[in-house]
Amino acid sequence: MRLQGRSIATRERLSPVAGAPLWCDALEFGLRGDGVTNDQPALAALVDRLGEGYAADGRARVIYCPPGIYSIRDAGTVWRSGVSLIGAGPGATRFVLSNEGNRADPTPLAYWTTVQHGADRDHHIADCTFADFEIDGSGVAMAEYSYLAKGLGLQYVVRGVFRNLYIHHTGATGLGCDFLQDSLIDGVVVVGCGRLDNGEEWGGAGIGIGVGGWGAVERCTISNCTTLGNGTNGIFLELQKPYWTPPRGYRIIGCHSQANRFGISDWGADGLIVSACTLTGNLEAGFDVSANGTAGIAGRGGILSDCVIDRNVRDGISMGNTPGPYTIRGNRISGNGWYGYHQHDLGTGYEGPASDVVIDSNEFWDNGLDGIRVDRPMIDAAVTNNRIRSNGRQCAPAATGSGESVRYARRAVSDRAAVWQPDGHRGKLLRVGSRQALVVGNTEMELDLADLRPDAAIAWNEDVPPPGASYELPAAAPVRAGIVVNAHLESATVRGNRIWDSREDRTQSYGLWISDQGVCVSCRVEDNDLAGNAEGALRLDRQPVGGRWDRNHAEVD
Repeated sequence: MRLQGRSIATRERLSPVAGAPLWCDALEFGLRGDGVTNDQPALAALVDRLGEGYAADGRARVIYCPPGIYSIRDAGTVWRSGVSLIGAGPGATRFVLSNEGNRADPTPLAYWTTVQHGADRDHHIADCTFADFEIDGSGVAMAEYSYLAKGLGLQYVVRGVFRNLYIHHTGATGLGCDFLQDSLIDGVVVVGCGRLDNGEEWGGAGIGIGVGGWGAVERCTISNCTTLGNGTNGIFLELQKPYWTPPRGYRIIGCHSQANRFGISDWGADGLIVSACTLTGNLEAGFDVSANGTAGIAGRGGILSDCVIDRNVRDGISMGNTPGPYTIRGNRISGNGWYGYHQHDLGTGYEGPASDVVIDSNEFWDNGLDGIRVDRPMIDAAVTNNRIRSNGRQCAPAATGSGESVRYARRAVSDRAAVWQPDGHRGKLLRVGSRQALVVGNTEMELDLADLRPDAAIAWNEDVPPPGASYELPAAAPVRAGIVVNAHLESATVRGNRIWDSREDRTQSYGLWISDQGVCVSCRVEDNDLAGNAEGALRLDRQPVGGRWDRNHAEVD
């Protein structure tokens, strides 16, 4: 890899070029920071000036923006190598994006892309830091959705640093940078981004990183970030071309992802490490591995460890169409509306069995449906040393109601005549005529509803129903188990698991259930403790084929 005739690893250190200082106060170079003046032309001119200096002498420059409101209107700034932008801290230094004079321009603060600027491995930018400021994207509106309506949108970056930023309410992804080599994203808070994404567009995430442009290895760490209420993912990695090699080298550590559509998603990396994160209240899943990205390639070889994956509206972990392997170890997976862990077919990507998936030493409890459910063929899986207890909380029978006792709100329903089992309707789809909403929890007389989409102000797909309108809640699944095999499971090891229901009112029907659609072939099911479930230890609608089934406690109650 070369950068203007020099190695990206080392450069000759020359004296600064005249007229391109190494450090400059933006207010002394034409920016005003008064919230009225359009500071974009002055910022663009300064970036070009300092970028030319870096190209000449190889010495990185810094633009310091003192406290103020910097209006960036009607055009984004094409960024240059060796130019850093530093503020006085979020809330003090604010960049306010708007495009009232040019609705066709998505107006990111800074961008450098393949399509617009010819960015690639040999035409990248390097040695840029963006730190200590706020980006407000709420002033950008588009006639048609554009994935470029970001806060920061850079591609092919070497030694990039993004630190202590607050990015909010951009039309598309807040921090949407692709192909980051030797880079760091640290302490970034992203809220309400992707607000123009209807849920079916590209982008719309809090932090979205396109991967694969550098080849088999891209070295980047995302740490200590918070993503809240973003349109698609809180944080995601997405392979950009189906013929590219899924890269190794990405790590997501110590992040918090809440109330997004997906918390953290692996859409095409190899060996992604996700550790010590909190994934809570997300609408689809806390952690998602799938082929939903542009390349249609799911992640593989990743490790998810030591995370809290709790109270997501649907699945805790959604695993779809990965060829494997993947390791899920040492996590708390609790209180999710549907499944704790769900291996299933999402209809795109790899169609063969997932191989070498390891689910080890996790805590699964209080999930709405099954603790672990296998709805897609797997081979050589290992489900070992997990504690799987008190799942199947979505146990309430079908319910209806109408009349004077029933009232509706934007995110709640109350029925004074009801006597519902607490949380017995969690994860169900509530219908009121053509209106519908998802239940996240309930008391004896009130349902709490999930937002229709991230950062929304309402749970309903239409207007709030009128008082007294008739509602319907479906019946619960008749069988809810700790582990469910509902597909072809071959050469699996299921060993050392403790699977039980510790509540007085038990809702986890069985420890292990092989449904009439499932089959265990040559599996080793040994040393599991299955005592203490609502209906029994085992339910075998189809008998296992071969393998070993030994030393399982309470196989028959």
